[in-house]
Amino acid sequence: QAQLVESGGGLVQPGGSLRLSCAASGSTFSGYTVGWFRQAPGKEREFVAARRWSGGYPLYADSVKGRFTISSDNAKNTLFLQMDSLKPEDTAIYFCARTRVIRSSWHEVGQYNYWGQGTQVTVSS
Repeated sequence: QAQLVESGGGLVQPGGSLRLSCAASGSTFSGYTVGWFRQAPGKEREFVAARRWSGGYPLYADSVKGRFTISSDNAKNTLFLQMDSLKPEDTAIYFCARTRVIRSSWHEVGQYNYWGQGTQVTVSS
């Protein structure tokens, strides 16, 4: 059974950068769309970014567009989220997940299965 493991979270000052990783074991991302979501305390899980594992144009939430970049190392079956110009409102637990739905549904939490356990990102001075 597929298992996704996120890493790379931590405490960073506003304006700083972090790179999150999501490693897949027991299965691969091949043939799937892979996504990043986040959940802040007291809030619902929200979409951050997604792209097809095979490539193509990614999709970003408006709140992170121009600051975050989703990428992958296909040989290592690992997904990344490069986060630059971080803001306090980016503080959340970040999750990776995979889906097979069409692009118009990539932002929908309920369309993803095989979630990781999450990694905490805290942006604070």
